[in-house]
Amino acid sequence: MGDADLLIVIFRTFLNYVIIVIIFRLMGKREIGELSIIDLVVFIMLAEIAVFSIEDPDETIVHAVVPMIILLIIQRTSALLSLKSKWFREMLEGRPSVIIRNGRIDEHEMRRQRYNYDDFMMQLREKGVQSVADVDFAVLEPSGKLSVFQNENAENNRERNGFILPLITDGVIQNENLHMNERDESWLRKELKKRGYEDLNKISFLTVDDQNEWYIDVIDEMK
Repeated sequence: MGDADLLIVIFRTFLNYVIIVIIFRLMGKREIGELSIIDLVVFIMLAEIAVFSIEDPDETIVHAVVPMIILLIIQRTSALLSLKSKWFREMLEGRPSVIIRNGRIDEHEMRRQRYNYDDFMMQLREKGVQSVADVDFAVLEPSGKLSVFQNENAENNRERNGFILPLITDGVIQNENLHMNERDESWLRKELKKRGYEDLNKISFLTVDDQNEWYIDVIDEMK
């Protein structure tokens, strides 16, 4: 690469940077976690176009600028249509999904959204929720964030010792969590039998806190 080509690369890098910053500003303010599908596609394509224009100094810069402007027009148009049309907005971004309704987990909706218990528990921890038993409603937003509405007993349960680990998820005993609670599988099966649960495969989610309060959710209970 000669000096002239190097200068072209430097100039195009700076120009692409300025153009992309301007486009991002014109696209409106959104947090990264709240980007729509259109926004993500535009971001990815802008990056690809910028790389191609920098890698090939012989290609005119117009061939990069024009697609960027077209992408901006597409994004602005889709944003306008989303404001005007609920149908269009839901088609692009999806609808909120109720994961917990009246304190019961909707496994069918979790499967439909391909949303697993590991992600669910992680997002509850991020919200500072100690136990699923404290949640009245939980809504998975189109952005992927979880909105949590705790029940009236949540404040009274602050005396629990830390976060409550699940002992059963999707019908599978979590032996590591059992051992952390200084319990074993035989104890769990015995206690469940007392409560009328013979088949562990039918239990979607189970927790026991340090006050011996049990939360048991049966698979497809809400279907």
